[in-house]
Amino acid sequence: MTRFGIVGDVRQSQPPVAVVVSFIDAINHGDVETLAALMSADHRLQVLDEEPLVGREANEAAWRGYATAFPDYVIYPHQFVDNGDEVLVHGHTTGSHLGLADEEERQLPVTWRATVHDGAVTLWQILEVT
Repeated sequence: MTRFGIVGDVRQSQPPVAVVVSFIDAINHGDVETLAALMSADHRLQVLDEEPLVGREANEAAWRGYATAFPDYVIYPHQFVDNGDEVLVHGHTTGSHLGLADEEERQLPVTWRATVHDGAVTLWQILEVT
């Protein structure tokens, strides 16, 4: 059982924006078990123009490594744009792999795009902010 009462592929019926809020909360708490439970089996992580990482297991392992290496990583959402099954999140981070002081990292805007299907995040994408 995870922090949100999610077990395996059994998810509570939530609107996509609520699923994305839960996804971010799991990232912010380093709760990889909940994060994986919120992913679809074919979940894709797309970071800018890098090759996507596909599959729940591969993404769970990657997030476990990231949470271990950067335990202070936090996403600070400023705005959610709800487009049905697609949710855009505008915000900033601290404690990331960038190795910047928090004051510097806070100045860097980040936009994430999430797609949600049947209560699961199918895509978590970091977009280039122009």
